[in-house]
Amino acid sequence: MAKETAPIFMIRKGNVLAPEMRADLERIEAIRQGERVRVEIRQSRSVPKLRLYWRMLSYVVEATECAANSETLHSAIKLELGYGTPVKLRNGMMVLVPGSIAFESMDEPTFDAFFQRSQEWLAKTYGIDPLSFLEERAA
Repeated sequence: MAKETAPIFMIRKGNVLAPEMRADLERIEAIRQGERVRVEIRQSRSVPKLRLYWRMLSYVVEATECAANSETLHSAIKLELGYGTPVKLRNGMMVLVPGSIAFESMDEPTFDAFFQRSQEWLAKTYGIDPLSFLEERAA
């Protein structure tokens, strides 16, 4: 298995991608002038938004006792929303293997849509505003 190289982080400035840090610049400078380089664009994910997602699940579990814990509710949400890969078992039965929301598996726009659909599903299924804990803490 090939060793994975660390990513080079860039900032968009107009129609140009510029290195974010000195280390990124040094890695780019090590590439010969005129050499063709393959670039894969991935937008950074929001860590605070991911934390909010998990706090939301904890709140719903605590308020409704709908699942044993946040992780179990998370798996249920992925299955209910169809986020996963269908797999055909030897007996012919189709099952959905839940997908991952890890940073390397899901970009920010996809996570935004997943988060929104999760909120809607939780509200419809359990009859509560899954983010109401934010209002309670602000009061």
